[in-house]
Amino acid sequence: MSKVHPVRSHSNAAAGGINAALNPEDSWESHAYDTIKGSDYLGDQDAIEIMCREAPHEILWLEHRGVTFHRNDEGRLGTRAFGGASAARTYYVADITGQALLHVLYEQMMRYHDKIDRYEEWFTTRLVVGDDGAVVGAIARNIRDGRMEVFTAKNVILATGGAGQAWKPTTNALICTGDGIAQAYEIGCPLMDMEMIQYHPTTLVENGFLITEGARGEGAHLYNANGERFMEKYAPNKMELASRDVVSRAEQTEINEGRGFPNGGIALDITLVPKRRILEALREIVNVGRDFAGVDITKEPIMIRPGQHYIMGGVKTNADGQTPVAGLYAAGEVACISVHGGNRLGANSLLDTLIFGRRSGEHAAARSHDVPMPRIADGHVAEEQAMIDGLIARERTGRRVSEIKDELGIEMNQNCAVFRDAAGLAHCLETIQRLEEEAKTAYIDDRGTVFNQDVLGAIELSYMLTCAKATTMAAIERKESRGAQFRTDFPSRNDDEWLKHITVSRNGGADPEIAYSPVTITQWEPQERTY
Repeated sequence: MSKVHPVRSHSNAAAGGINAALNPEDSWESHAYDTIKGSDYLGDQDAIEIMCREAPHEILWLEHRGVTFHRNDEGRLGTRAFGGASAARTYYVADITGQALLHVLYEQMMRYHDKIDRYEEWFTTRLVVGDDGAVVGAIARNIRDGRMEVFTAKNVILATGGAGQAWKPTTNALICTGDGIAQAYEIGCPLMDMEMIQYHPTTLVENGFLITEGARGEGAHLYNANGERFMEKYAPNKMELASRDVVSRAEQTEINEGRGFPNGGIALDITLVPKRRILEALREIVNVGRDFAGVDITKEPIMIRPGQHYIMGGVKTNADGQTPVAGLYAAGEVACISVHGGNRLGANSLLDTLIFGRRSGEHAAARSHDVPMPRIADGHVAEEQAMIDGLIARERTGRRVSEIKDELGIEMNQNCAVFRDAAGLAHCLETIQRLEEEAKTAYIDDRGTVFNQDVLGAIELSYMLTCAKATTMAAIERKESRGAQFRTDFPSRNDDEWLKHITVSRNGGADPEIAYSPVTITQWEPQERTY
């Protein structure tokens, strides 16, 4: 079940590639160490070991099913360099890797069309919990005609992505509204590492459109308005290929200190890459530069800035995708295992999704043999339909849903972004609480049933507010700087007090309840992180 056609999933935006230690001179241990270091030692090392051990098999499995990974001059699978990595281990399809994977995987699913029921363009509004506390299905709305149905299931796997639309601007698609995160939270699942919000170093100044890290992997440089290649100051060894949190903070520091360009950006110079290579490996970015910035990236630099990109946190799961609620699984950006900790390495997102998506499916399939098909009591559909009817019937006395969403996004981008402090986060929380009240009376224009995006937008707004509140409260709680969380009032990492996960959960009240859980360390002890 998907609220868009599956090949329109936001995984399309994972352009740069997928990591794996497949080359003989590389090792899964090196990949794991880079991931742990990139996480600023907040990642759980047992889960990271699983991901990195299984990565080579995943690449070969995909290649054997038709993913046309780049080949080098010798005809072998080729790689490119990515940020925070000690080896070039990113396998890619030009700059459309996610899109290529989605199409191949959808083709594989269609091989079993007689066994798999597909519900495309259905919007899930609520998870259903049985009398024993286990998830037994979901309520969903057919977007095409407004019909509501209950879906009974022995297991439910959330693969709904992140909540980037709670920020403005964001690289995330309009569908990334935190649906699964909020729905799991509502039934009692804890959320973990929610304060860790990744800002990608290279998004278009004009609209936040993503410029793949593959550009820097191919050799592009960053320059400030003074013509300085400023990454020499912040990461003298890795330069532009330091971890994303390091590069984003460096860029934002240059902008804040007056060395950005008049439009508030930094120059990304891709002209250093040979034109033939740009047209081969970065062809979509050529189109993006021309269509959205009016720039020919083969001839002149393009203006970029850090932009909201990814949520390292999400629904707390184990390595088999199990949440603390029986029958409920989660995989991909909606889930927090935690393999990314405080900062995700580029090209580890597709890997996370594939490895733990497969493991979730395998575990859920095995569990299905041991549990009977549940029965769902009558009345759930009627309740959800009444909720939607109430949205449609609201008088036009409050604010528009879009206005509230825009204010939320601007607030989060101002005060829960690359740099944070107590005052800004407190203002952010106050704003969210006010917007929650305003959302209760927000009105919509469309009163129909066919592709009523206004109704979906109102429901999505509640999801985004839930995710934003959990993020802000966790950011207030973590009084240190680690990974993507940089507190100007607590600028140092503090392992003695804060080498732990922060979880937020619903305990009967309106506000999240804060708790902690330990970070799993297997063989790599925390060290000072330098690039």
